[in-house]
Amino acid sequence: MKTRISRDMIASFLLLCLAVNFAAGRIAFEKLTDFDFQGTTYYSVKNLSLYECQGWCREEPDCQAAAFSFVVNPLTPAQETLCQLQNVTAANNPASTPQRSSSMYYMVKLQLRSENACQRPWNFERVPNKIIRGLDNALIYTSTKEACLSACLNEKRFICRSVEYDYNNMKCVLSDSDRRTTGQLVQLVDAQGVDYFENLCLKPGQACKFTRGFQLPRTGVSEDKVSQYVGLHYYTDKELQVTSDSACKLACEIETEFLCRSFLYMGHPVGSQYNCRLYHLDHKSLPDGPSTYLNGERPLIDVGEPSGVYYENSCEKAGPGENSLPVVFDAAEDHSINNLTRNDANCDKTGTCYDVSVHCKDTRIAVQVRTNKPFNGRIYALGRSETCNIDVINSDSFRLDLTMGGQDCNTQSATGIYSNTVVLQHHSVVMTKADKIYKVKCTYDMSSKNISFGMLPIRDPEMIHINSSPEAPPPRIRILDARTREVETVRIGDRLTFRIEIPEDTPYGIFARSCVAMAKDSKSTFQIIDDDGCPVDPSIFPAFTQDGNALQSIYEAFRFTESYGVIFQCNVKYCLGPCEPAVCEWGRDSVESWGRKRRSVTRNETITEEEEEEMNISQEILVLDFGDEKNRDFLRSEASTEYGRDKTVTIIEPCPTKTSVLALAVTCSLMVLVYMSTLFCYYMKKWIQPHKVMA
Repeated sequence: MKTRISRDMIASFLLLCLAVNFAAGRIAFEKLTDFDFQGTTYYSVKNLSLYECQGWCREEPDCQAAAFSFVVNPLTPAQETLCQLQNVTAANNPASTPQRSSSMYYMVKLQLRSENACQRPWNFERVPNKIIRGLDNALIYTSTKEACLSACLNEKRFICRSVEYDYNNMKCVLSDSDRRTTGQLVQLVDAQGVDYFENLCLKPGQACKFTRGFQLPRTGVSEDKVSQYVGLHYYTDKELQVTSDSACKLACEIETEFLCRSFLYMGHPVGSQYNCRLYHLDHKSLPDGPSTYLNGERPLIDVGEPSGVYYENSCEKAGPGENSLPVVFDAAEDHSINNLTRNDANCDKTGTCYDVSVHCKDTRIAVQVRTNKPFNGRIYALGRSETCNIDVINSDSFRLDLTMGGQDCNTQSATGIYSNTVVLQHHSVVMTKADKIYKVKCTYDMSSKNISFGMLPIRDPEMIHINSSPEAPPPRIRILDARTREVETVRIGDRLTFRIEIPEDTPYGIFARSCVAMAKDSKSTFQIIDDDGCPVDPSIFPAFTQDGNALQSIYEAFRFTESYGVIFQCNVKYCLGPCEPAVCEWGRDSVESWGRKRRSVTRNETITEEEEEEMNISQEILVLDFGDEKNRDFLRSEASTEYGRDKTVTIIEPCPTKTSVLALAVTCSLMVLVYMSTLFCYYMKKWIQPHKVMA
């Protein structure tokens, strides 16, 4: 008997295979530079290329990680490589500590559920136990690191350039900035249990948040020494023959097989030799940064000739008409300076004047600097130039955050007074008379919330007094039931009040937009309030209305098909005073929703830059089906996960089911039958028994 297979059966089988493959995720890799993890090596081979080593691990089902190392042979010079495939690795254990290892690329296999996972050798660069300060665009909660990385690749609201994942709290932070973003506070600081990732699937035009260019690296090390180290110790991703340095630069700019960060041009071509090398590394990718070039040993055979000119990817915040060249300061008098002269303590001999303000925060001191002309250089804490600094490139507004504890910034404290010394330096390495030094101080009065500070340029004996504005209070989300009780476990269809609140005694108003509801496992998302502040579907989630300083929306509880946990996330900003509502069109109806900022604010009513920042807040709620509440073990397991604060889980009183009602009816019927049988037997016995005859 022959079995006939139709085309529909074949098509169904192929679709099933694709579905299984997608459910398992796409194979991708994360890479660590100059780090190594403990693991079990089951296969080793020498003198493979980096991409051959990664390709072997990709094709081997048992391979979980690949360790690729190379050494420089001083006699050739040539790079001798070693590829080790590991079927067991400690890289997937958040508690494991990586080991430093020079000339080492450690590649870990991942399963990413994203159609945007690229076919490049690795999708992410990982820096263990580090975070980047501030610059967060979105905060979500994911159960695994892979889900967090997939969320970055799937992000459509902005270009996700970096990710931070907190293994202990399952927090996933997405950002459109990375270590190369300029004009803002960008620092990698220690954070145990949190890893930093950079997206390497970006297109060449997306490599920088602002303008992308290539220039000589500003590391404080001589160009010859840098280019010599790069030529010997960088692994060459691609090499080719070009006619000029501009052609080599163009090759790096348009490279698509990997994200090209730097290139080395070795002069005019000689014969058939390659004179252009492309690299995926730059000095920011190295754990020791510019110190790597200082500590690098010179080769045994050194003829003293330059090894070429090395250029690195440069991300700059350039305005219209500005180029990527450093600013050349003119020694002539600048008459465009308003109310400031060369003799002012806040101006230097280059004609640059500084408007420095200090914001005293709960956990840090924020030093904000504005200048009358673009500034190039760095700002750092005196004595902590390596751990507490930012590089400033062609910017007239920048900020340095001084931590109040620890040794990163070495802030001094005594009886509620925190002080530090900040240096504004033009040159990246040396200090000159044109630089400025400020003594900053924050005084915290523990009996009240008043915060004051003083600021004194060291070269100026007069104190400068500046008044600071109050901080905007943090918002929070509360979900209330019909009795105005805050709940976190409800049933589908329960009438709830969704509130975004700030304290009533503040001068601010709030507005919310870009609100989404997410399944707890982040597989599904549903936008409830769009970017303009209008409801996407008022029948599911109506528009926000004002209730004092708070915003609220009354809706009926819903959940996702595959998850009981629903996480709400909203983008909240502030207005000084009440915010004006957005007019939203829904069919033929128009509704007002407090989801946008007031259009015009007078100059005297402008709020500070810190208060203008967007805040993403989130809240989780469990939504049960009818009858699910009887499973107490399920409720205990769902309620055991805490995100940021203590929560109270309300257990719903169980409703009678059809089975319990039927059992009760049968029991009652049996009891009635027994009672009637007893009465029947009693009367029959009495009737049959003969009556006594009286004598």
